[in-house]
Amino acid sequence: MRTMVMGDIHGAYKALLQCLQRSGFDYENDRLIQLGDVADGYPQVYECVEELLKIKRLIALKGNHDDWLHEFFETDFHPQFWTYGGKATLVSYLEHAGKEGNYFATGTGFKTSLVAGDIPMHHRAFFAGQVLYHVDEKNRCFVHGGFKREIPFYKQRPVDYYWDRTLWEDALQLKNSRANLKTISRFPEIYIGHTPTTDRGKDTPQQALNVTNMDTGAGHSGRLSIMDVDTREYWQSDPLPELYAPNTTI
Repeated sequence: MRTMVMGDIHGAYKALLQCLQRSGFDYENDRLIQLGDVADGYPQVYECVEELLKIKRLIALKGNHDDWLHEFFETDFHPQFWTYGGKATLVSYLEHAGKEGNYFATGTGFKTSLVAGDIPMHHRAFFAGQVLYHVDEKNRCFVHGGFKREIPFYKQRPVDYYWDRTLWEDALQLKNSRANLKTISRFPEIYIGHTPTTDRGKDTPQQALNVTNMDTGAGHSGRLSIMDVDTREYWQSDPLPELYAPNTTI
């Protein structure tokens, strides 16, 4: 059994399949810790959830985009922040609800016939079951965004686990300073997503001190990545613009 970690998927089903296939992922025996943000970005969110649910030993973390989708399930109101890639989620679920094309976009949001009841119950259960973090038997920490170092890890606000960027920013700053620090917290290894490495011109997993950033830009023009956390070997999809037609990200 291997323990694998995967970065933000953002509806890129083709990239998800490539990562699983190229890593030789065993759906029955390998463990996958997926760092969140399955939703929004590319319009195959439905297919991504279906594929992840095939994995017997899946640990699914909550991302901020997933939280917005879960808010829709709970309230039937379309979240304000769905303008950040949410149209792709609408398109995906409208198609599978037999309502393809039933949406109208404006500069501030969407009007659509999609309602929470159109989402299959097992998909709603998937997003409701995502966890805020995972700490494994080797005290390795997996979290979507990060956490505030000045607050005890288990006392963070839920939103901090999937929104915080200060952990990664601090790791980068301390890595480039003269501070003789090997770790940025009590965890020997921390794996995060949320902040694309492509923001700094990199489309491969990046490490700063004991923090590894697995968001290699699959929600934009980068790649999706999966890593064996014991060997540190990683595999990647093709660049997303090679898998989807231009202007597919919505």
